[in-house]
Amino acid sequence: MQRAWTPAAMLALALLGGAAGAWAQAASTPAQAAAASASAALEPRADDSNAQRARSQPGNNAPFWRGVRDSGSVEGVVNLPGAELGVLVQPFTRYPGSQLATSGEAWRQVRNQWILPYGGALLFISVLALALFYWRRGTLGHAGGGAPRVERFTPWERAAHWSNAGAFVVLAVSGLVMAFGKFLLLPVLGGTLFGWLTYALKTAHNLVGPLFAVSLLVVITTFIKDNFPQAADFAWLRRGGGLFNGEHVPSHRFNAGEKAVFWGGVLGCGLVVVASGLVLDKLLPGLDYVRGNMQVAHMVHAAAAMLMMSVLLGHIYMGTLGVKGALGAMKTGWVDEAWAREHHELWYNDIQAGKLPAQRSGTPPAVPPAAGHPVNA
Repeated sequence: MQRAWTPAAMLALALLGGAAGAWAQAASTPAQAAAASASAALEPRADDSNAQRARSQPGNNAPFWRGVRDSGSVEGVVNLPGAELGVLVQPFTRYPGSQLATSGEAWRQVRNQWILPYGGALLFISVLALALFYWRRGTLGHAGGGAPRVERFTPWERAAHWSNAGAFVVLAVSGLVMAFGKFLLLPVLGGTLFGWLTYALKTAHNLVGPLFAVSLLVVITTFIKDNFPQAADFAWLRRGGGLFNGEHVPSHRFNAGEKAVFWGGVLGCGLVVVASGLVLDKLLPGLDYVRGNMQVAHMVHAAAAMLMMSVLLGHIYMGTLGVKGALGAMKTGWVDEAWAREHHELWYNDIQAGKLPAQRSGTPPAVPPAAGHPVNA
């Protein structure tokens, strides 16, 4: 038998269904809000840490590499003590001659685009100029034949000179190999032999550097008293020292050219090279040996060394091939009177007048009978 629904029953059933739907809708609203909130929390943001980005976008390590890039400004957190251990990429800077780049890249640009090409060109031009001068003028000087009676250098002065000269040669050769060996020697020797050679020379460079510093100070204090400018030096400079026309130009114990080498090459460039080298060797107390400071020290060291080598090439030439008797004077310490009169007349005149002693340390060497000329000729 089929029951008939009364209007009252149908109204009650409709009200009950509406209430159930409203309750279900109300119950689902917090869940939807929570899901929407969770979805919003997983959206990547620019200030996310790497852990937060791993939850929002697994595999996207942009915050990590952003921290690496900015570690020069905001140093990363490390557990080991030490300067710059949390710096993986240096901050941006611009050195003279470089573009705006990270400090390491800016240093590389200065080294490879300025110091090496222009320093190498300066050395090449210096060698070429000396070769042309020797081709045109040959060895200067005619004096010789007498007994060595004038002491030009004492044993102390010669010891200071040769110790400094030996250290300079080691540093110059090793420095040139480290600077230009990659371009000139590596293709010839190969990687293995060139690596061993460069490592040995770098070690020698670091060990001999302090010896050069000490001997340089000894040379400066020993010879500075005879290298102050005098009136005759300006006349020597005006007449070019007679280097190009053979004119005799009198000078004191050291002429203006030698004094220029002393003040510019030995004292000026030498002290800059020593100071910057001690920084690179980390031998000066109280300094922050961070990469930026070491890069500046290297640029100063390399530029001053190029200038110093260029200046001292002229000194080495004049002391060996350029002037007769000059090498013998530094080897034995003695010269004859004719040599002293020809090359340093004012100094010789002071000796003759009794203002300066002819012998300061010992007895002059004897002339070998079979040689026919003194040892310094």
